[in-house]
Amino acid sequence: MSTRMLLQLLATLLVLPYLFPIVVMLQGALSGRGWGNFRAVLAIDAVPTFFKSSAIIAACTIVIVWALTMAAAFGFAKLPVRGKEVYFWLMVVALTLPEVVLLTPLFATTVHIGLYDTYGAVILPLAAVQLPFTVLLARNYVAGIPDQLFEAARVDGAGALAAFRYIVLPMTRPIAAAIVVLVLINSWNDYLLPLVMLQDPAKQTVTLLPQYFVSQFSNDQTKVLASAVITAVPEIVAYLCLQRLFERGLAAGALK
Repeated sequence: MSTRMLLQLLATLLVLPYLFPIVVMLQGALSGRGWGNFRAVLAIDAVPTFFKSSAIIAACTIVIVWALTMAAAFGFAKLPVRGKEVYFWLMVVALTLPEVVLLTPLFATTVHIGLYDTYGAVILPLAAVQLPFTVLLARNYVAGIPDQLFEAARVDGAGALAAFRYIVLPMTRPIAAAIVVLVLINSWNDYLLPLVMLQDPAKQTVTLLPQYFVSQFSNDQTKVLASAVITAVPEIVAYLCLQRLFERGLAAGALK
């Protein structure tokens, strides 16, 4: 058996554990009334509001994480910042803190500063939780940019801001695409923060949509699964659109 066939077999075996739940979810969503389950979910008046809230939270989180990640990666990788290695590893330590551990202090802080029941109460913690990992990826990618480019820019009179704009941003599009996809998935799928931080029904997100079909007296699993499939569509579309850049950026950010 050739090496290529062995790799294909290994890839298939690795995919199967992830593919099986998806197949089960689709089968459950189409059982009973079939496509009528999807129509029943989309007929709920709150669905457009849920998607709007999730889109606002995801878009704002992506912008914040992308801007801060690129700036921090440039500083950690290329700028002569005093003690930057200490700051970097202190930030990496934050990767060990799960979101649920931070929930109580985050809730108390948002109430104290008046952000409770606003989009900011979800967006800012979501961005903060994801920044350590995205900076870790982007720093490795930016470190792989040749120093000669920055030296040539300095000879031409360009400062750090110009180098960031004309060298770093154009050359980091693959890792930026990977960051966009990762942040979109994490912010779109987040359940805990919207549940705790948002009280107004008009600000609820799509992750709370399945609750419409689960109550004390009913538990319609077909519509729960149909709503799960519907909420996953934007993420799938985003990944397919950015697939090449995502894979290039993720691989380069992990290996450089």
